[in-house]
Amino acid sequence: MLFRLDRTAFHAGTHAEAEWYHAQNSPKTLVERLQVAAYLNSVAFNYDVDNPPRLDGSAFAMYASAC
Repeated sequence: MLFRLDRTAFHAGTHAEAEWYHAQNSPKTLVERLQVAAYLNSVAFNYDVDNPPRLDGSAFAMYASAC
């Protein structure tokens, strides 16, 4: 899925216009919302959406505390 992100687009409108726009153009299903979130994460963190980086498991390592 290819989305186009235009960071220069902006339109100041009324509340009614914004409500109508979001009712017509917002993603409806959970799968669509997750796909959009994955794409935005790939843009924000600069990785390929089809080949995300692996999770570093060492960040979640648990050590016995010395109490």
